[in-house]
Amino acid sequence: MNNPSTHPLSRRTFISQSAAVLGGTAIAGGFPNVLRGALEDKKLKIALVGCGGRGSGAANQALTADSNCMLSAVADVVSDQAETALKNLKASHADKVGDDVQKFVGLDAIDKVLATDVDVVLLTTPPAFRAEHFEKAVKAGKHVFTEKPVATDAPGYRRFMAAARMSREKGLGVQSGFCWRANFAERATFEQILEKKSIGDVKAYYGTYLGGSPWVKPRKEGWTDLEYQLRNWLYFAWLSGDHLVEQAIHTVDKMSWAFGDVDPIQAVAVGGRQQRVEEQYGHVWDHFAVTYDYPGGAKGFIFCRQQAGTYNENADHIIGTKGIAKINGFGNVHAVQGETTWKYDGPKNDMYQTEHDEFFQSLRAGKPLNYSANIAHSTMVGILGRMAGYTGKAVTWEDAIKVEEGLAPEGPLTWDMKLPVPEVAIPGRFKLA
Repeated sequence: MNNPSTHPLSRRTFISQSAAVLGGTAIAGGFPNVLRGALEDKKLKIALVGCGGRGSGAANQALTADSNCMLSAVADVVSDQAETALKNLKASHADKVGDDVQKFVGLDAIDKVLATDVDVVLLTTPPAFRAEHFEKAVKAGKHVFTEKPVATDAPGYRRFMAAARMSREKGLGVQSGFCWRANFAERATFEQILEKKSIGDVKAYYGTYLGGSPWVKPRKEGWTDLEYQLRNWLYFAWLSGDHLVEQAIHTVDKMSWAFGDVDPIQAVAVGGRQQRVEEQYGHVWDHFAVTYDYPGGAKGFIFCRQQAGTYNENADHIIGTKGIAKINGFGNVHAVQGETTWKYDGPKNDMYQTEHDEFFQSLRAGKPLNYSANIAHSTMVGILGRMAGYTGKAVTWEDAIKVEEGLAPEGPLTWDMKLPVPEVAIPGRFKLA
């Protein structure tokens, strides 16, 4: 079980580390001074690995966060995405994106990036590659911003966790794509919950991520099975983890935050594929409802859906022994009701930008923020929920993290490999290895 008082992204640790970095003071038990002395004024070289929309956004925010940085490389499995990202970033940051930016394309693009003298790597590919890419970046001694989730299965989680330990030993910075933890209103609300105990002890969390159905890219002539699946990665569990793990993982992360980032005991779930039954949607589900058991009898409930034409909601209800906290990040609702009445009325921020602002300031201060363990933990909590849904069984945390079989195709990936679409998981029949 994780100890919330020492976990990298517990509320108290997150704020104390951020305040120390931004205020220039020392962090107790902090990280080695990787960028101190003569390196304080170094022009930091940034590389983008994964040039889709989120990747381009992360690169834009990274280039905005630091005045003395440059884009040194972009990488993707296909050239058109790399070219588009480079063109857009150059238009926004002409002074930091020169004509000499290196472009790497292919399944081995990450290796070519890491062979350069880049300082900070942004990992924004489909989640299936995150653990491998993170491991390679850490071994190469690079600071990392990694999008969520960081794995799609238990073997990926374990691989990422091993690299996370290595990153801390090396004193590397690792920033998280769990953006709500960088939102000022969320931070203040969770301070009320976890530190000020305004609602007493947390006994239940109910969170929703109910949305429409995202984009689909029709198959073009010449696309192999692998390219088609990579371009439509949302709809293949080996690439995305299914939408509970890929999109609703933000809600899973806030549930983990509410319970102090301790391990759940087990999960039971229902769900399926009700509306998105066409071939273009691969084999993923379009709805989940997951119940998590936590120590002390506490319960967490996650409802998520991706169905066109349905009611949309992204909200959190956190029930304690003395009151209730309500959050609707999109609706700007952050309030506590009960023995204590409180409502957030502080400043608003761009949480995506704040992630990078704090990260680069921590690097400049020589005390890199490292949230690698928490990113992996929340990811695995989501994977546990999917396992429970797919199998129709009660799956314990201890059993889930030991599952040996991964979701990825066997053997090395090649462009001409045959990739049949897996069967849609049927509860009661789907087995965990």
